[in-house]
Amino acid sequence: MQDWEKINAVSRMQKYIISHIDDEITMHDLSRIAGYSLWHSMRIFKEFLGKTPFEYIRALRLTAAVRELRDLGEKVIDVALNSGFGSHDGFTRAFSKQFDITPKKYRQEKPPVGCFTYYPIRDYYLYTKKRNGKEMKNAFSTTVTVQAVNRPSRKLILLRSQNATDYLSFCEENGCDWEGLLGSISEKFDNVAILELPANLVKDGTSACAAGVEVPQDYSKPLPAGYETIDLSPCTMLYFCGTPFDNEEDFCKAIDVVFESIETYQPEGFGYAFSDDIAPKFNFGASHKAEAKLIAKVAVPVTVL
Repeated sequence: MQDWEKINAVSRMQKYIISHIDDEITMHDLSRIAGYSLWHSMRIFKEFLGKTPFEYIRALRLTAAVRELRDLGEKVIDVALNSGFGSHDGFTRAFSKQFDITPKKYRQEKPPVGCFTYYPIRDYYLYTKKRNGKEMKNAFSTTVTVQAVNRPSRKLILLRSQNATDYLSFCEENGCDWEGLLGSISEKFDNVAILELPANLVKDGTSACAAGVEVPQDYSKPLPAGYETIDLSPCTMLYFCGTPFDNEEDFCKAIDVVFESIETYQPEGFGYAFSDDIAPKFNFGASHKAEAKLIAKVAVPVTVL
């Protein structure tokens, strides 16, 4: 049985770090938020998140630096100061250690790098409870919107699994670095997703569950070991999007509503037919909308009747 007092304490520290990432954060601040002694707070943070608070904060700030260099083209020294580093050299050393590339070279070439992704700790354990059939049922909006999106010829960058069947088992097998790495690709069409591959795209010794992102057909930047690209033909995708929600802990209920909608949806009435064999199904998880809202979003391939 999980210790929810500890999980909630770590969750409070996580949220404090996220909301104060541009400020000075002390270990005493975190222990006060956690409600435990400084030593115990630091111990349970490392126990549940695999990093010390210092490592966690630095990884978040360096990932924010990646976005500034990639999307805004800021000077390295300005990004260094924005990231809380006192010098160009100190920032360059930390950035190079984290991403195996200097910030100057990254700014010029913008290859995929292993950005750090924030995972709310409560979400992980709530999802585990749901998967084990222990989650309580709660009322939740059942409104789902459906939109057809035409995709051109494109490439799919993906990381396969051997035995995974869903997001959690994929992370248990491959870790979670893939999400930050694929998410760092500025050319991507949409967010990173957990994929359900059609049979013709599954390789021997792997499962139909993979992680991936769509990019333009002419994308040619080098990929880390273990990743590959697949050409996808033009097709139409039906996007099923749930009602926006604020609380990240509502994701389990929100994604269930979306999947239930897909199961009962009759696309023939709108001139489409589900075609799981022409492209993967994309589970984008909880995607951000305007005003910090979240939506559960899944895309399913269809053919036009």
